[in-house]
Amino acid sequence: MYSGTTELAIDVKGRLAVPARYRASLQDSCAGRLILTLSLDACLLVYPYPEWEVFAAKLMALPSLTPQAKKLQRHFLGAAEDVVMDKQGRVQLTPYLRARAGLDRSAVFVGQGEKFELWDADAWRRYQDEVELDAEFLASIGI
Repeated sequence: MYSGTTELAIDVKGRLAVPARYRASLQDSCAGRLILTLSLDACLLVYPYPEWEVFAAKLMALPSLTPQAKKLQRHFLGAAEDVVMDKQGRVQLTPYLRARAGLDRSAVFVGQGEKFELWDADAWRRYQDEVELDAEFLASIGI
């Protein structure tokens, strides 16, 4: 399970070093193979390949003739990029995904259980400043 938040730099070539604390686990679980795709929020999703296969299978099982299912498939599957960490633990971000997530030079890698989110650092700070947890919802799920 992945948790925690790490600030990272994106180099001039669009490469990002996966936080060192996750590298060994990702090498073991998926040989460093990750899928990057759009999120419904202002960030990217980063899936270890086996977790991506589970998520993609759910998307593909949706009824393909419904407009909502097509939109989800286009959004997540259509934007998905398959990357492999290099020897330094870096991955290459495509210009398309960088632009869509507003990623420039500074990013935040956020553990989300079976996957990660990749946020522009300024966007992450704005989100943190604005987020309000719903106490009623938390109580309803026993937290």
